[in-house]
Amino acid sequence: MTATSPATTRSGPHLVLLTVYAIFVLAAGARSLVQVFTRFDEAPIAYSLSVVAAATYVAGWFAIRRAAAGSAGFAKIMLWVELAGVVTVGVLSLVVPSWFPDASVWSKFGSGYGFVPALLPILGLLWLWRGRTSGPTEGV
Repeated sequence: MTATSPATTRSGPHLVLLTVYAIFVLAAGARSLVQVFTRFDEAPIAYSLSVVAAATYVAGWFAIRRAAAGSAGFAKIMLWVELAGVVTVGVLSLVVPSWFPDASVWSKFGSGYGFVPALLPILGLLWLWRGRTSGPTEGV
């Protein structure tokens, strides 16, 4: 393995993705725990979905880390699952607002977080696709 292989590269877009995922693990995780333990009866669907979002960010962080080391299979699955979750919850929060008397992390496509929840899996998938098409430059 050379210094430019994915397993040894410690700078670049994946570090930004890892940092944002870590922030969302903390933000979504703390938010969901507070919601579930203090007001769960007010919006059980929204708060349960916040827990799911937090768990997805934990899995996403590990997936991006593994993909940066050369194993992208789990990341491809997780990022598509995450994107499907954001889109599904985003649409449901607009179509059936009674299910969301309080917002979840993915409500209205993550508008409470500046739409970063909607962009994050898209950026991750673009990073994976770009890495697949460009590949490492070993031996150059």
